[in-house]
Amino acid sequence: MIELTTIIARNLTAPNPVLLASGCHGEMHGFLPMRGLGGIVTKTVTLFPRDGNPPPRITETPSGMLNSIGLQNVGVQAFCRDRLPVLTELGVPLLVSVMGYTVGELCAVVERVCEGSLGNRIGFELNLSCPNVDYADARMFAHDPKLISVAVEAVRKVTDRPVIAKLSPEVSDIAVYAEAAEQAGADAVTVMNTITGMVIDVRTRQPVLANGTGGLSGPAILPIAVRQVFQAAAAVSIPVIGVGGIRSADDALQMIIAGAAAVQVGTASFVDPGTAGAVRDGIIDYLRHTGENLSDLIGSIRWRGSGSAPPRRAETGAAAG
Repeated sequence: MIELTTIIARNLTAPNPVLLASGCHGEMHGFLPMRGLGGIVTKTVTLFPRDGNPPPRITETPSGMLNSIGLQNVGVQAFCRDRLPVLTELGVPLLVSVMGYTVGELCAVVERVCEGSLGNRIGFELNLSCPNVDYADARMFAHDPKLISVAVEAVRKVTDRPVIAKLSPEVSDIAVYAEAAEQAGADAVTVMNTITGMVIDVRTRQPVLANGTGGLSGPAILPIAVRQVFQAAAAVSIPVIGVGGIRSADDALQMIIAGAAAVQVGTASFVDPGTAGAVRDGIIDYLRHTGENLSDLIGSIRWRGSGSAPPRRAETGAAAG
């Protein structure tokens, strides 16, 4: 028997390492068996309803997708009333993605969700780095280690549920930001969010997306995500959840070998709703072939020229060449 269970956050175990990423469940529900997944991350919930950005807000790119949805959602009150009861009945671990413009808003959303009758397999993924909303003069939490600490510490005080910090890739050293989240009390970190990009229609000379820029996801960002998972996992002792560009078992295995305890499948699900299940099955086949359990695979990277030892941390960044 192959052991697939994994700890996706302190005090939260998943039956397998493949989760459906934020923003996918509503579109995928009815197209694949949710009970076969390792877990589900909800679409990001905010304190008040949001209409999101004006269309067009999605466009395909070479090996990826650019989106500027703008956190369209029904708000935490309607979410708790209409959607949370359905989600908790799916029988898999559930991570409620939450976002706030201020620490107070972030905590208010978490507190409102915790007021309901929740199962024991529910945690929170703090969306500290969404690039597609207007922050005005405010900085994203994920772009400053101090702000990450403030946000995580505040949420930690209002819930004993697992708290996961979703980090931004647009920083100089992801390890510093992962460490800040861990030291502030996060039970895991998710690495990584989308990368801000732009597509211009050369005929009109206007941005294709009405918002101008959007978040790049899909296979194009996989190597960046694998590198950041490796750096984060080397820096913290809490679980790292890898996300970004996964469309096959081999993609997911790269992240797990780099140090991810679990992965999230997002953009590829819009091409094939069965992708997450196929990724899980491919991981099982790989472990059958190697005779290992999932725990043996996590962080098992073998560095060229030095056996299994990874390079020094200073050599993992861009300066290493």
